[in-house]
Amino acid sequence: MTRRLHLLAAASANTLGLLLASSALAQQSLPTIDVGGARGPARQGPSAPRPVGPARVAASTPAPAPVSAPSAPPGFSPRKLELPVYRDPTGQTFTTVSGKNFVNQPLVTVRELLQYSPGVSFKMGNGPRDVVISIRGSSARNGFGVRNIVMLEDGFSVTQPDGLSRTDLTDPHAYAGVDVYRGPSSALFGNFANGGAINFRTRTGAEIDGVEIGSEFGSFGYLNNFTAIGKKTENVDIAIFASDVRGDGWTLHNRYDTQTVNATARWQVTPNDLLTFKFIHNQLYGDLSSRLSLNQYYNNPFQVGCYVIPPLGSSTPGGYLARSYCGGAFVPLNGLNGSGGAGYQTTAYLAGFNRNDRRDVLGLRWEHDFDANTKWRTQVIYDDKNIIQPTGATAALQDEPAVNASTDITQIGTLGGYEARHFAGLYFNRTRYTSYTNNTLPVGNGATGALQSKQNAMMQNLGARGREEVALSKDLTMVLGLSAEMTKIAALQDQFTYVTNGPALGQIATWRGIPVNKTYWNFGPEASVTWQATPELRTRFRASSGYGTPNPGQLFVTSQGRPGANVDLKTQRNTGIDIGFDWNPDETLTFSLTGFHEWYQDEQLTQSPGAGLLNYTFNAPGSVHRGVETQADWRPLDGWRVLANYTYNNQIFTDFTETLGTATQTGYFNRAGYKIPGVAPHNATARLAYDHPHGDFKGLGAFVEYNYQSSYFIDNGNVLTIPGYGLVNANVHFDREIDNSWPLKHFTAYFEVRNIFDNNWVASANNISNTVALVNGLVVQNGYFQLAQFGTGSIYAGNPRLFQGGVKFKF
Repeated sequence: MTRRLHLLAAASANTLGLLLASSALAQQSLPTIDVGGARGPARQGPSAPRPVGPARVAASTPAPAPVSAPSAPPGFSPRKLELPVYRDPTGQTFTTVSGKNFVNQPLVTVRELLQYSPGVSFKMGNGPRDVVISIRGSSARNGFGVRNIVMLEDGFSVTQPDGLSRTDLTDPHAYAGVDVYRGPSSALFGNFANGGAINFRTRTGAEIDGVEIGSEFGSFGYLNNFTAIGKKTENVDIAIFASDVRGDGWTLHNRYDTQTVNATARWQVTPNDLLTFKFIHNQLYGDLSSRLSLNQYYNNPFQVGCYVIPPLGSSTPGGYLARSYCGGAFVPLNGLNGSGGAGYQTTAYLAGFNRNDRRDVLGLRWEHDFDANTKWRTQVIYDDKNIIQPTGATAALQDEPAVNASTDITQIGTLGGYEARHFAGLYFNRTRYTSYTNNTLPVGNGATGALQSKQNAMMQNLGARGREEVALSKDLTMVLGLSAEMTKIAALQDQFTYVTNGPALGQIATWRGIPVNKTYWNFGPEASVTWQATPELRTRFRASSGYGTPNPGQLFVTSQGRPGANVDLKTQRNTGIDIGFDWNPDETLTFSLTGFHEWYQDEQLTQSPGAGLLNYTFNAPGSVHRGVETQADWRPLDGWRVLANYTYNNQIFTDFTETLGTATQTGYFNRAGYKIPGVAPHNATARLAYDHPHGDFKGLGAFVEYNYQSSYFIDNGNVLTIPGYGLVNANVHFDREIDNSWPLKHFTAYFEVRNIFDNNWVASANNISNTVALVNGLVVQNGYFQLAQFGTGSIYAGNPRLFQGGVKFKF
């Protein structure tokens, strides 16, 4: 840790030295840029701060100003100064994805929006919209949900205090755009922002301006009926979105049914006071199929016919064959865990694995302008997650209410005579819950047996953050930021085993209580320089850090995938450097390139010990993440558009010795230099689109899209490789304003074919544990065959060729 802090301190010192030198150089030698009249000197006194003005109710967010021809230092344009600091932070490696680019296509999950941000990758989680989002591989080792990223919606946090976010509550039709913050970002977002952050922005009432109804439908029973209602009056703006989504899925036992309501209201109480109300509700029921081994995936990717698996030793023909084609979970036959009890290899269909979840988020924000240059923001959030999840050999039942409060102040002024924006804030979040883990019964609709463990837990985070953005010249801006945070976890897990036969059947045989009381202190510094080298070219250098503490759930799962003690898990920390540029030579082309190098200490890695078992987490003492991100948006001819991005991600262990053993002997395997599992080195997305710009056929368009992901390892020993894929999608659409007095204002229709060539591909692969055998008295790592056949609990297949379409009407 000390070495990493010294590295960041040195980087910050070098940055400051570079700033002072660059400031003098910029004022002496950089060309003067005159746009629309003369500009005063960059070094301005206290009387020259830029007024931010009172908040404007529901004005649609302005489009990002082009990099070319700046009239203010980076980060100090009137548009930027009106936004909250978190919205488009100067110096941050940052992408905004506009929802307008995707209004003419089916939107099933947030992947359709986020796939055009470089650095972002995806895999299927546990449910129809449960997308595991990764920034630079941050959540690639996670089996469900989103970790190591802080997620927000309209500035309200939807990451619970234990660091888990889920995309089940996000219907992509609700959003005007998405902001993606790449790289370590704890200075601004606190705990769990190792990989960065994502802010989903809903449409305002002014943007909706009426009633919009739509319906999407397609293969495998997909149906999404949705509506958006919005209006702005003189001082009130209200936007409400609701949807009902159903489908059967392309894998056996994957039916789903989910409803979402998302409402935002803004009330300009006085010229200096703005209240924002936020409400999100999501109800989900989804059947859940079993994850497969690699061989099972190759043999039967969609788990056709996997209703029952004959018992081991059964003389039923095809018993062994069934295990090569179907996933399952080994559960106690009578629902009692303990020695001597009979077990049964059930299937997801037979046991009825499912998720039955509810999520409610309520938020309130007050923004007050003390004067034209000083804004105070305070917000509180209540977030309740209620889950019933018999998803494998065990079932989780939990109600997790959480509170989140923050307050901050932003002032436009000066620092040492330089134009500056000051920011300081405090934040607190807390959750307390009781979680039950029951054995799953082999038959039933998620029926459960005896209680295996009970966890009472409290987790809270208390922190402070500050930030200075200083315009050293008309072309050069420095940013310094710091967060300090205390995290406390207090938990007790009770574990039970039972008498599995005889007259005392069902009585508790053993009980064990595991207490945890931990406090973690973390600091997240950040420094960046943004230089407008020419009117068309903006360059940036950033040194930053991130941290992510363990959560209570991780502290109570052993390497065998069972409830138990894992209380030595440490906070993961990363220190990173980003160097990049944004080039905007004219209004038809935007191009960006970023290189990054991040050093991790005690990186938390999660993997599956087998089908139906709980994923467990461990620390790798040292690792390195490095790569390149690039993005292009090009409009070569009227009506034509090319969107493309590419990410190279090279992640390796630098200090990690893994301990694996047999029943009688232990082996030690040095993983230094090995690839970190779960991270694909290459990801790319490209789209070629044409929309007829005028005339009778205005609004008629089409596009062809290509998604590529390279192969990658899913075990620490780099034995088992998940195959890469390349998918081609095609879309045709019609989008037209209605130019008459009809109540109908706008009509949209679209049709899409996904995976045109019907390729088999892996949509999700959880990391698996390496296994060993005793050979001639030595502990030897098993090879490809054993992992491919018996490394279960890993893979979900992606969709085959499917057809989807939709219509939207706006009144």
